[in-house]
Amino acid sequence: MMPMRTGSEPVTARSPLRMRFWLGMWGLIWTVGGTIAFAWVGRTGWAIACGVLFLVVAVDLIMVVRHIRQGPHYQPGRDIPPYDPPYDPDRR
Repeated sequence: MMPMRTGSEPVTARSPLRMRFWLGMWGLIWTVGGTIAFAWVGRTGWAIACGVLFLVVAVDLIMVVRHIRQGPHYQPGRDIPPYDPPYDPDRR
């Protein structure tokens, strides 16, 4: 369930997508390094775990880049009043 607008949302809110992108890149570097290092020393289980984590991070980065390229979406301005809460006759 989506929370209702209260009208007190920050006017200058910024998206954390760029930070998430760079943290994902950092994770991508570490998972590649971990996969190579664990495979080199013969720790197959750990190498597989790092490889799977690499795939998760790569998919997340693809989604983050997709969201960044979509650009900003419409956000109601100050002149749009907050929504009234839905009427619930059972709630008192």
